[in-house]
Amino acid sequence: MLRRMLLVLMMVGLFVGASGMAGMARDPALEGTLEIVNWWTAGGEAEALAALFGVLADWHPRVSVINATIAGGAGIGARAVLIARILGGRPPGTFQVHAGRGTIDPHVIPGHLEPVTFLYEEEGWVDVFPRALLDMLRFEGEFWSVPVNIHRSNVLWYNRAIFARHGLNPPTTFAEFFQAAAVLKAAGVVPLALGETWTVVHLFETVLLGALGPAAYIGLWNGTTNWAGPEVTAALNTFNRMLNYVNEDWAALSWDEAAGLVVDGTAAMNIMGDWAHGYFMGRRWTPGVDYGWVPVPGSGGSFQALSDSFALPRGAPDRQVVLAWLRVVGSKAGQDAFNPIKGSIPARVDADRTLYDAYLVSAMDDFARDAIVPSMMHGAAASPAWMHDIIEAVSFFAVNRDVATLQRELVRAAADAL
Repeated sequence: MLRRMLLVLMMVGLFVGASGMAGMARDPALEGTLEIVNWWTAGGEAEALAALFGVLADWHPRVSVINATIAGGAGIGARAVLIARILGGRPPGTFQVHAGRGTIDPHVIPGHLEPVTFLYEEEGWVDVFPRALLDMLRFEGEFWSVPVNIHRSNVLWYNRAIFARHGLNPPTTFAEFFQAAAVLKAAGVVPLALGETWTVVHLFETVLLGALGPAAYIGLWNGTTNWAGPEVTAALNTFNRMLNYVNEDWAALSWDEAAGLVVDGTAAMNIMGDWAHGYFMGRRWTPGVDYGWVPVPGSGGSFQALSDSFALPRGAPDRQVVLAWLRVVGSKAGQDAFNPIKGSIPARVDADRTLYDAYLVSAMDDFARDAIVPSMMHGAAASPAWMHDIIEAVSFFAVNRDVATLQRELVRAAADAL
């Protein structure tokens, strides 16, 4: 851990010192306190946030930070706390949000946020953030948050030693997945590590993408794909079959505890976003040596995307300090300090690729050429109300395993939302 934190500090010094923009943005006289609500508590996440705080401290040494973390993957726990504080007239300085519907529906439409379009103009971000991301961030002609990264959610991670021991190749189709899973299960290895409810929903949406393809998957969220159709039924049956190969204690594990089963050799595979890459590195695993990755079966050529971003609440305390933080978040120095540790790719297209490892360079290349599709579980594809209905239906299904009931509930949820 000490070695990793020293690496973080060295990287911060390198990034800040090398950035011309950093010199322009520094204001040693700025004073105040930044309270930042976020859910980054797992391995890799906390160290990455510390690196970003390091850039802020270098630019604005008289600004103090209150790191108000709320545990719970995908921001499940943080959302309720944030809404309660905002409605009670006690917004934090800033908070983590997922770009897309996860920002627009709960915060922009009710009037909780100030637009930050002026920052995009001052900092030239329209020229350095990719169009697909800008489209997620824009609503009614304004930008409402500043992205620090882009994550890919449709990734299958695997323990290379286990696969080699059993003569297996990483599966790229569902048929290959089930063949490998049968071999692993017969050998006493858990084929697929799974965690708490939101990770089940994460698995569910990646299976939808792999089974339907990008166009039909996007159609689920805009009404052009019928949730009652036979292709969705087939996808749900595939999802149901995959649950036969997960660890029995899945409901008791957090996402990182489930990923830990792959590290300790209890399980062979985990389907999780590439924040798992940051977690694996935090466990001193080497990418391409200890673990490998492929797109979720059937989803090659698609990049299921989400973006962590930070917003400017109306009535935020120490507003100038919040604006300074948002400039750090969107800067090249900040993103190149944060993302190599977090396991995500930078939101900016002008990042220094030499700072990123083999997985992250491959993810950058895939983002540039693949079909970009939004993640529902992580706030990009569906409203929070629709997402809640899906989470409820899938969590009930994980217990009763009734495909017909699940599909009926998904049809109902879509009818209510569209």
